[in-house]
Amino acid sequence: MPITLGVSTGFAINRYPEAEDWVGIVADELGLDTVQFTADLLNPDLPTPVVAHQAEHIRAVCDAKGVRVQSAFTSQFTRVNHLMHPIPEIRHAWLNWFKRFFTIAAELGAEGAGSHFGIMAVRDYADPEIRDRRIRDAVNAWRELSEFAASLGMKYLIWEPMSVPREIGETIAAAQDIQRRCTDGFAVPMLLCLDVDHGDVRSPDPRDTDPHAWLRTFAGQYPAVHIKQSLRDKGGHYPFTPEYNAQGRIVPEEILATLRESGVNNCTLFLEISHRERRPADETVIADLKQSVAYWRPAVQTPTAIV
Repeated sequence: MPITLGVSTGFAINRYPEAEDWVGIVADELGLDTVQFTADLLNPDLPTPVVAHQAEHIRAVCDAKGVRVQSAFTSQFTRVNHLMHPIPEIRHAWLNWFKRFFTIAAELGAEGAGSHFGIMAVRDYADPEIRDRRIRDAVNAWRELSEFAASLGMKYLIWEPMSVPREIGETIAAAQDIQRRCTDGFAVPMLLCLDVDHGDVRSPDPRDTDPHAWLRTFAGQYPAVHIKQSLRDKGGHYPFTPEYNAQGRIVPEEILATLRESGVNNCTLFLEISHRERRPADETVIADLKQSVAYWRPAVQTPTAIV
């Protein structure tokens, strides 16, 4: 696959829970054919027959509309400690949750699935010994999940570097450390889902908040990138509308140029735009997504965008 434009289904959570609605929006209104499916649209903890039926139905609706589920990822309601929770029994429960989620992803045809690496409690992060233990335990859990993903026929796992230290991967060096740890014994590669708006704003290294530096450093290690307009305050998942583009620093042509220069020729750029459940934001979701697609489409479809 070349560099393509897709959308995270996070926009649909609690607004368009039925597949006919969100798939129709993706295909007919946005004119896209690739999505990253978010866990909050089909909770793996629902009764097994319900999950199985819904997964089959979603796959059928996607197939009918020509929409591909490239990957599956956690979302706003699942931005929790999970594999780094301080209570062992809860960590184990989340390990099993991920296996159920990956099963859904495979049934939807996803080639990979993942999440943030894990989130440490404040008290755990403050203790260097516990901090390292949590990371080692999470690496072991992801290793087990890699074996499970391989059994489902997946090609890779993905994790997303975040923006504060206890959420893991907040700097380029920290993300590289996790990548080094997640190699030995992994049945499928542990790759990255980069985000153009992430990175620690308190890092002394300006590269850590430069999306182009991240894209260059990890070239070849990310099959997916979350895109949204990035403002100085890094305060939200902003759309690519004139209001935010005038203040933002994410320019499609510049991102595509960095990908070209880095030799990246197989990647999906997923619009990951969030709207609060407040008026008028709740009513501008589709219009904002349409403008965002229109802002990106010329750059992605330009022949030079593909190496």
